[in-house]
Amino acid sequence: MTKKCIVTGKTVQTGNNVSKSNRKTRRRFMPNLQNVSVYSEILDQQINMRISSNGLRTIEKNGGLDLYLLNTPVSKLTEECKELRNRIAGAKAKKGL
Repeated sequence: MTKKCIVTGKTVQTGNNVSKSNRKTRRRFMPNLQNVSVYSEILDQQINMRISSNGLRTIEKNGGLDLYLLNTPVSKLTEECKELRNRIAGAKAKKGL
């Protein structure tokens, strides 16, 4: 499983550990990924996602998963979110909301 956030697109970054004597060794900076189930009101189901804590805060700030995906420009969404957005938009049109 890749270490990538579905919402924000954050991935593993690389850098250096720098010691007191200025010796540099390579290291990896991991994103803070969490396995979370987020409720979609339009689809009326729980959606399991692997997102960073920052992505979870972004969803909560925008009023939930549905509002976040529908109000965010498509160019800023990842591929997984674009597919989920299409599912939500289709269900919303079907329900007539």
